[in-house]
Amino acid sequence: MVNVAILLAAMGITVLEMSEATAVGMALYAESKRAAIYLAVTLGVLTIFIPTAFIGKYIALLPILYVRLISAVLLLYFGIRLIRSSRRSVKFTLGIKSSHKEEKNETQELLYTAYSVGLVEAFEAAIVLVALYPNGYFSTITGLLLGIIIVVIAAVILQSQIRKVKQASMKIAVSALLLTFSSFWFIEAFRNINDLFLIPLFILFFAIVYLIAHWNLTIGPGRSTAEKE
Repeated sequence: MVNVAILLAAMGITVLEMSEATAVGMALYAESKRAAIYLAVTLGVLTIFIPTAFIGKYIALLPILYVRLISAVLLLYFGIRLIRSSRRSVKFTLGIKSSHKEEKNETQELLYTAYSVGLVEAFEAAIVLVALYPNGYFSTITGLLLGIIIVVIAAVILQSQIRKVKQASMKIAVSALLLTFSSFWFIEAFRNINDLFLIPLFILFFAIVYLIAHWNLTIGPGRSTAEKE
């Protein structure tokens, strides 16, 4: 028998975490135009969700402090790497060409980032799902599947709108988002804070990443002397 409360809770956490992973995946796809980005995000999610379905109870044994710290470190690492990718996109927008080696490295960075985000977001959802298992395993799994279906449908509908956003701006936003959640998890590892704190954090990191991505690339309407050389 389905427990509606458990189903809705499982569906809610799945939609929340998978929406974040999907948003990043769509942004990275808009930049690279490679379907492998979606595959990387999916593999990251499945790496966590498949074991969770069978041995999920053991995840609850992991100290939450270490889980949050590991998540924070991963998000910080890929958030910083994506800053460099953001800068290259800004250069491309300004007509400043990147080397072939830079373009190749950028593709690898995007794939690593996509996989990592899928992994981290699925892990955060898994922690809650595991706690729901004892109260209704079937209801939890049903909520998980429904949540995934909702996110996929929403992604298909919104994909055309995401593509209209400038690639450089999207990368800056995604990088800021990763750094925001990284900082949030670092803080949460030691003390509980209100989720509303994410808003000023995102604004702060967006401004920082924007400045770094555009630093010394333009002087007035033209390009900087350093970049021309």
